[in-house]
Amino acid sequence: MTYSLYRGLTMLLGPLLVWHLRRRLARGKEDPARFGERLGEAGRPRPAGKLVWVHGASVGEMVSVLPLIERLLQRDPDLHVLVTSGTVTSARIMADRLPARALHQYIPVDRPAGVTTFLDHWRPDLAIWVESELWPNLIHQARARGMAMALVNARMSERSFRRWRRLPLLIKPLLQSFQFCIAQSAPDAGRLATLGAHNVTFHGNLKAASPPLPADPRDLHTLKTAIARRPRWLAASTHPGEEVMVAAAHGQLSEHFSDLLTLLVPRHAERGD
Repeated sequence: MTYSLYRGLTMLLGPLLVWHLRRRLARGKEDPARFGERLGEAGRPRPAGKLVWVHGASVGEMVSVLPLIERLLQRDPDLHVLVTSGTVTSARIMADRLPARALHQYIPVDRPAGVTTFLDHWRPDLAIWVESELWPNLIHQARARGMAMALVNARMSERSFRRWRRLPLLIKPLLQSFQFCIAQSAPDAGRLATLGAHNVTFHGNLKAASPPLPADPRDLHTLKTAIARRPRWLAASTHPGEEVMVAAAHGQLSEHFSDLLTLLVPRHAERGD
């Protein structure tokens, strides 16, 4: 597939993409108060001066890049940062954790009309893409406007690598739109370079370098007091069906640890209940 074909398909299927978003809205997976942002409409004015745009898919990417955002703002007191992501949970977390002069918007769905509206309003001076979410219309339109772009904490799994190798006319121009690419690991760097990225380096995973997540000290004290010295283990980032396996493991372990505590943290916050 070439980019021209992709662009034509997203133009033709634009109404279907909007219908898909409205279905997500009905299921509580989109923010009704800010739904227009997913169509490219700005939720607030563009701040004056230089603007760096940082995009990541969801919570993990956003949390990992917070130190980078803070460092950019510290280096330039006149700079503003636009942060985009695609999930309601990430927007809530960013509302609590973004520093001054940084603001969050939802990423528009990748159809040409919405992308044009988004870029016409925000006019970023630099775009930083995090990990592996590559939207062709956004990247190609940004490149056509002469925008400098970088891909950081870049990830390319073996499975994604095999899939993208079947689409060289699409992936190579995407990756070559970035002036440089910083990979999470040496294997990721090798796969990205093979697919066409240039100036690929590897400096480690930003997630591993992130500071501990913030916690309310009173809530933390209450939890620690309630747990006391009970043995406990954590099943983190679970998906549907995995909790059944965790429960089975808990049953077996509790035969040896009578007061065992198992903590479940689902991958998607809406499954918390």
